[in-house]
Formats: sequence, C-alpha cells, structure tokens
Amino acid sequence: MTVRGFEGTGVQAASRGGGLRKVTARCGLLARGVLYVLIGMLALRVASGDAGGEEADRQGALQELVEKPFGDVLVWAVGIGLVCMMLWRLSEAVFGAAGPDGDKAGKRLASAGRTVFYAVVAFSALSFATGGGGHSGDEQSRDVTARALDLPAGRWLVGAAGLGIAVAGVVVAVQAARRSFRRHLAMGGVPPWGRRAVDFLGVSGGLARGAVFAAAGGFVVYAAVRYDPAQAKGVDDTLRAFAATAAGPWLLVAVAVGLMLFGVFSAAMARWREV
Repeated sequence: MTVRGFEGTGVQAASRGGGLRKVTARCGLLARGVLYVLIGMLALRVASGDAGGEEADRQGALQELVEKPFGDVLVWAVGIGLVCMMLWRLSEAVFGAAGPDGDKAGKRLASAGRTVFYAVVAFSALSFATGGGGHSGDEQSRDVTARALDLPAGRWLVGAAGLGIAVAGVVVAVQAARRSFRRHLAMGGVPPWGRRAVDFLGVSGGLARGAVFAAAGGFVVYAAVRYDPAQAKGVDDTLRAFAATAAGPWLLVAVAVGLMLFGVFSAAMARWREV
C-alpha cells in the first residue's frame, strides 16, 4: 500500500505510470521551472527599470536563454521538455493520473485542458528555436482576442475564456494556499526542513502564479466588455500592470520573486512528484 502525501513512497504511482511517463513528467517540470525562473528574473528587471526592451514573458525568457553559452541547445532542450510536459498530461487524460482519483472524468478533462495548453506553449518554444519567434506574447493575446471578437457571439466567447482563465488563477492560488500539492508528492525520508522548504516554495510560487493568471483573465474579460482587443494583455503587460497599482513596483517585485520561487518548486516537483 502506498502512503500518500509527504510520507508516500510513490511505488504504486511508479508502477502505474511506467518509466516513460516518469521521464516525460520530470523533463516537462524541469523545463517549466526554467521558464518561470527566467520570467521572474525579467520581471524584476522591469520593476527596477533595467529591462530595456526585454519582455517578461515566455518569448523574453527564451530570448534570455538563447543569449547564454550553448543558448540554441538550451532553447531546444526547453522546447523538447515542454513537449514532454504535453505528453505527460496527454497520458493522464487518456490513461488517468496517479492517485485514487486519477481515473475520474473531471481529472481527465483537466489533464486534457493542460495538454492543449502545453501543446501551444511547446509549439511556441520550438518555433522560437527554429528562428520563427514571431510576435510577442502581448501582441499574440491582442491578435487572438481581435479574431475571437469578430466571430458570432465573439464577445461572449472572449468573456467566457477570460473568466475561465481568471477562475483558473484563483483555483491555482487557493490550492497553493491550502498546500494541495502535498498529496502529489512522495517525500519519504526527506527531513522536516526540506519539507518546509518545499511548502514555502509551493505556497509562495503558487500564489504568484495564480495572481498572474487571474489578472490576465480579468483583462480579457474587460476586453470583451469594452469590445476592444487592445485591452487584452499577455504575461508581460499583465506583470507591468502590477507595477501600475497603488503598491507600485513593490507588488511587481513580490510577484516576480514568487514566479522565480515557483520555478524552483517545479524543479522540486520534478524530483518528488508522483506520476
């Protein structure tokens, strides 16, 4: 019998998932972690006024990565890692996730949604790796919103999409605050200080990630209400909007640090996540 949570051994999950699922999950989580650390670093530069023309989003993170030694190889590695993330979520949608509730329809549907999301992210990263970087995330958000608004009942579709993104952000934040991620971790033998560290990373990082999703979704809803695609914001513009609040750049600093911590948390998940 497998004991779940921090005391779990993950034996049952390993036997169910198999070696391939474990590899894809680990690689995907590591790739996600790299992106969030870089986005958080870029957001810190925005808060301090040192960003220049850099954008604190996925495209900006990949651009930051490609400028490092062996940058092209690193970008390809991240892109392939994101493909692995997509395949892992796809396997959960088709075969069920680890855990006693993994076969439930709601869990499978959530995994299917994540599959689509990571397919888009992976395609964007691989396009960048092949030299087709394209538009920034903010421009892409406005373009997609504009096309959607032109559809029949487009305003309602955009509003529903924005509401869905905002609700997803709230759910991410609430689950982080409740430490729901614990039930997915197998940390038997890890000392208490290590578990507390993972707790801190998961809560602070999840709250920051949830705040970004919720704010981005709110801007999409506002774009639908105003029937103005220019009101939709990508990750970069959403992060900059935090600096425009009454809290000033300090709120953006807090969110940026949180995103970096979520990146480190993703690396911890790559080590101890039950798959």
